[in-house]
Amino acid sequence: MGTISDLAEKLWSGETSPDVRHPWLPLHEIEELDRGLAFVSSFANVAAVETDDGLVLIDTGSFLLAQQVHGAVRSWSGRPLHTAIYTHGHVDHVFGTAVFDAEARDRGWRVPRVIAHEGVPARFDRYVKTAGLNRAINARQFRAAGLEWPTNYRYPDETYREATTLEIGGVRFELHHGRGETDDHTWTWIPDRRILLTGDLFIWATPNAGNPQKVQRYPGEWAHALREMAKLGAELLCPGHGLPIRGEARVRRALDETAELLEVLHDDTLRLMNQGATLEEILRTVRAPAHLLERPYLQPIYDEPEFVVRNVWRLYGGWYDGNPAHLKPAPEASLAREIAVLSGGAARLATRATELARDGELALACHLVELAAQAAPGDESIRRVRADVYRQRAAGERSLMARGIFTTAAEGR
Repeated sequence: MGTISDLAEKLWSGETSPDVRHPWLPLHEIEELDRGLAFVSSFANVAAVETDDGLVLIDTGSFLLAQQVHGAVRSWSGRPLHTAIYTHGHVDHVFGTAVFDAEARDRGWRVPRVIAHEGVPARFDRYVKTAGLNRAINARQFRAAGLEWPTNYRYPDETYREATTLEIGGVRFELHHGRGETDDHTWTWIPDRRILLTGDLFIWATPNAGNPQKVQRYPGEWAHALREMAKLGAELLCPGHGLPIRGEARVRRALDETAELLEVLHDDTLRLMNQGATLEEILRTVRAPAHLLERPYLQPIYDEPEFVVRNVWRLYGGWYDGNPAHLKPAPEASLAREIAVLSGGAARLATRATELARDGELALACHLVELAAQAAPGDESIRRVRADVYRQRAAGERSLMARGIFTTAAEGR
């Protein structure tokens, strides 16, 4: 058993905890998991399939790690890249292609073909248009200040809509569209070898179906795609992030339980929406099944269930949360000043925030310290209290998304 498979087994069995060893942390290694199939542990992962016509890659790596991915693949096989399949258009999945394109030109090989869902080109166009926004979002989400957002993309040569089949060098690849984390997602099935390549439809964590800073996700359709994959009887699952899963029973369980988690959050939220509940009422009511969140592949270490509920609300109900005061609100600074006056001053709000934080009431503490900071934006002592409260809040969070936003707030940004 190689390093990648060994870590996968330890995480599945509970010998290693996701809090100790995050499943997404790349090993920067390649391992042959099956005859003619190698898995590159990167951010994001890449799978390489050897065919009689050359290599097929499912995803090609990020713009930060493209050279490492290329080197890993070349340590396993020197054959030309025939086709790259993008699972979706996120920048950690599509940027290694340029390295293989350049290699092909240098060696006089045919330039690789790229295939993706028809929504990928529109995503790339949007990323160019919103490069500054995405730079700011990812600086908060991944604690990557100063990292430039790319604007030069390798667009697909061919696209498909619902499903397509590729016959490449004696290997059959079945591509299927499923909306989930993105609207342009592809999962790939190699039926003769019973190998399933999920992209980010499975990520060894609570599904990224609620990201508070990014565009709409689709939890209900995501669950449907997972159920369809679970029916196939796959013996090997290669995810977009995290580690491979081997064995038909394990693969089916991982996919079905991920679907169940999404179905509970989606269906319970929609049921309450149909009853006329407000967003605040739904957030207080809907809960993910505790036994599912205990699974090593479903823990809320990236996204979290509360954010998924909010995204279901956004999908069906728009941005109005049911509180009429929020429909056309007063400026936040004006409201903060009024509350400060009623409370005896901004300093009193900050003092109370400190008391609440000390008692473990960090959510309330954040509300009060934010009001204090907005009521008295030039007060250095209040800024220090605000930073301390948000540092405490960040330290108590498991999901990367919440920690990133709260840590950025603690830094005064």
